[in-house]
Amino acid sequence: MSVDLLGRIRTALERPVEPAVAAFAHRLAAQSAVPVLAVLFYGSNLRTGSLDGVLDFYVLTDTPQVEKIWPRVSYHEWRCSPAVTAPDGTALPDADLRAKVATMPLETFRAAAAGERLDTTIWARFVQPSALVWSHDRAASRTAGEAVAGAAKTAARLAVALGPDSGTPEDYWRALFRATYAAEFRVEKAGREDSILSANREHFDGLLPLALVAQGIPFARGGPQGTIRPELDAAAKARILSWWQRRQRLGKPYNVLRLIKASTTFEGAARYAAWKIERHTGVPVLITPWRERHPVLAAPSVLWSVWRARKAASLAAANSPDTTDDRAA
Repeated sequence: MSVDLLGRIRTALERPVEPAVAAFAHRLAAQSAVPVLAVLFYGSNLRTGSLDGVLDFYVLTDTPQVEKIWPRVSYHEWRCSPAVTAPDGTALPDADLRAKVATMPLETFRAAAAGERLDTTIWARFVQPSALVWSHDRAASRTAGEAVAGAAKTAARLAVALGPDSGTPEDYWRALFRATYAAEFRVEKAGREDSILSANREHFDGLLPLALVAQGIPFARGGPQGTIRPELDAAAKARILSWWQRRQRLGKPYNVLRLIKASTTFEGAARYAAWKIERHTGVPVLITPWRERHPVLAAPSVLWSVWRARKAASLAAANSPDTTDDRAA
């Protein structure tokens, strides 16, 4: 693996994060029922530094892969306060933190990032910015860095096979993200690929050439705006596209299976849904033990109660006198 690419990825993974995020990652690792090797932090909160909303973590474990569909997803809430300190001794803010946590073995993550599995979400997600916010030791940190570098190589390889004969690096990244979003069972606004690139311009600047060099894919440089021309021969391009077409065909069915699994194994799903509902509707949802154990079965009654509460609030507002109207006097 190219030292240049790996060095760049390691530097990127060491980016600073809010002390509360590092403390949350340490807490996730310490409370895990299985040995944890590394914790990655990603998503919009990484870019903005905000603690609002839901923080996104990947917890990578030192366990064999048993489940056919991965990762296992869970929801966590934690009340941090100035009385608690971060691992570096920094005092934490007084805040309620929420996190969505995906858990899987580090070895499975590495294989998926390298394109050895049918799943597309790992390398498509982790070619984008992430931070290594906790690791068990230097060996685990090194393995996690190599895995994330593998995601960059997999994504770059497909990008130049899907992209134009020549173009800017952004042209190839756009082609990649359009294809992966279309292959997955998810709805994104048109132009989502442009927002990813514009929001993470520094991260992607120069990444494509490094990832191509790291795997021996030749390309010529030249022209305006850093244009490159990949020099893939027909056989190599056909192999990459054949690899992709199989994953493209299975992308939506695989993600449907993942959603079905999550609906029954998402730990803390009821609390996560209740928080989302109250945030978007203003209607608090009571979490009973039954609703906690059976979030899918409880969903219809919860939605019905939320609808009734919103309707009652709307009628009350319509029937109440407007004291700011002079005609009411």
